[in-house]
Amino acid sequence: MRVLVFDIWGEFGHFRKQYTTTSPLTFSIPPRTSIAGMIGAIIGLEKDEYLKYFSKNNASIAVRIICPIKKTRIAENLIDTKSADLMSKIKNRTQIRFELLKDVKYRIYFSHTSEEIYNKLHSLLKDHKSVYTLCLGLSEHIANYKFIGEMEGVSEFSDSEKEVHSIILEKELLKINFEEGKEYFSETIPLEMLPEREVSEYGKVLFERNGKSIVANVKNLWRLENGEGIVFM
Repeated sequence: MRVLVFDIWGEFGHFRKQYTTTSPLTFSIPPRTSIAGMIGAIIGLEKDEYLKYFSKNNASIAVRIICPIKKTRIAENLIDTKSADLMSKIKNRTQIRFELLKDVKYRIYFSHTSEEIYNKLHSLLKDHKSVYTLCLGLSEHIANYKFIGEMEGVSEFSDSEKEVHSIILEKELLKINFEEGKEYFSETIPLEMLPEREVSEYGKVLFERNGKSIVANVKNLWRLENGEGIVFM
């Protein structure tokens, strides 16, 4: 399998947990659906169309934590844009405290059954170009990225505990070796979303908060040329 590898980072990020309202909380990692949106932004797919190109049958996506997960809360003023024709005339404001990710950096692994989509992303990543602005969840949290390279991924039979660098989907996990000095967390995140923006599948993922590798026995492990072991979501 050919895999495109690139890092994304930014000062702040917010991947909203859909069940929170007045005090929006964020996932610790970008859900698979959010990563699909980022890739769609790079290659120029519209918001109302990109989801149909990134189903689990067509797109393979994995993510690795590079910088330790840090969260902070910042109050933001939300304005009612429907109350006035001009932005300068808007008087209604509501202050809400947002939970934000701070100093975030992730590594994205991507492969696709479509040569057209794969090659277009490859070309734009190499040239450090993007059709639409790349953001970490919300439009105000602009992100940067760096292309790491195109690598060959080999399916590795995991009959014993192996080093895994990406987050691990719980249903792929057979056995884990909890090591001293590491901080393990799990979250339930959206994995699949219909074009109507209705979540059709959730999944629990396991990760190490500081970005350290996890020693585990998993069902479907892919080993890249640089030695990184990943599990696709």
